[in-house]
Amino acid sequence: MQADDRLAAIRGRIAHAAKLARRDAADVTLIAVSKTHPAEAIEPLLAAGHRDFGENRVQEAEAKWLALRERYPDARLHLIGQLQSNKAAEAVALADDIHAVDRSSLVTALAKAMDAQGRRPACFVQVNIGEEPQKGGCAIADLPALLAEARTADLPIAGLMCLPPAGVEAAPYFALLAKLARDEGVAGLSMGMSDDFETAVMIGATHVRIGSALFGERQAAGTAA
Repeated sequence: MQADDRLAAIRGRIAHAAKLARRDAADVTLIAVSKTHPAEAIEPLLAAGHRDFGENRVQEAEAKWLALRERYPDARLHLIGQLQSNKAAEAVALADDIHAVDRSSLVTALAKAMDAQGRRPACFVQVNIGEEPQKGGCAIADLPALLAEARTADLPIAGLMCLPPAGVEAAPYFALLAKLARDEGVAGLSMGMSDDFETAVMIGATHVRIGSALFGERQAAGTAA
């Protein structure tokens, strides 16, 4: 199946899930997670009109997207997953959305970089929704305080992001993230990947992160696709 056919199939599944939930499919942003995939694998999706892409390593993203954006200046780049504080300045310069805010030190680093550059990418606070010690993300109990700190620092908080535990039903974790977002007064929900994005859409996802269903299996280890 060609890239544009895979893209159309995913969009069709999003539209069907949105219809079941009585939602508008236009309210769901499909992020094509292009991490570990070369520019030549990304360009067919750009040529087909897709514009939202996800990466999780700043250095890899810079290597691919500085050139791609010369040809597709309206492409939007989402940084997904754990972000080192010492990469905050590069992230702010490169990304349109950052789905990785998970600790106080990163809030401080991002705020400093945004003030210095006069650029304010939308930010999603990553929540460790399954309370898994091996995963990044803010602890559920710490979420109100981290959001308050981010707002005080004038980070543009767009919503919450999560990676549910592998190998179990994702719906309860998506529902919990949606409840946390309502409780904290944020609208965006970055949740749902190749195996569970339809469930996420039905529960209220505003951003779904699709990697393998669009690009095939990863070429290297990573997260959030």
